[in-house]
Amino acid sequence: MISRILIGASAAMILYLGSVHLEYTFFTHNFSPTEEQLETAMKQVPPRISSEMTMWKAWIGFNVSHSIALILFGLLYGYLVVCQWEVLRKSYFLIGLGLLVLVAYVVLARVFWFKAPLIGVSAATLLYVAGFVCAFARR
Repeated sequence: MISRILIGASAAMILYLGSVHLEYTFFTHNFSPTEEQLETAMKQVPPRISSEMTMWKAWIGFNVSHSIALILFGLLYGYLVVCQWEVLRKSYFLIGLGLLVLVAYVVLARVFWFKAPLIGVSAATLLYVAGFVCAFARR
């Protein structure tokens, strides 16, 4: 049971981080540049890949898609822990995939982001690993 609680807590943390990220994207100015001229330029300048968009639209889209990925991870692994525990426990693919995604977020947070998301995804990764260590130790 402790293994399910640890992995469920990991999933809940990632779900929370994704939800907060989505809220920050749409309902705050937390992801806006501190210099208003830069935001104005981003709303006017297209990237080289397409003139049908602006850097601002790309920025918002990237933030929303990032949030959706975190929310999906949290919901999927939360569901597996609660409703399909045996499927998750027996699937080395799903276990490895979850670990790979979490480690990738730790690396991204360390290289590109700031301390708060690094702490959050690191804690979620440790909970995830601890949960599976407990699950396999009980076999």
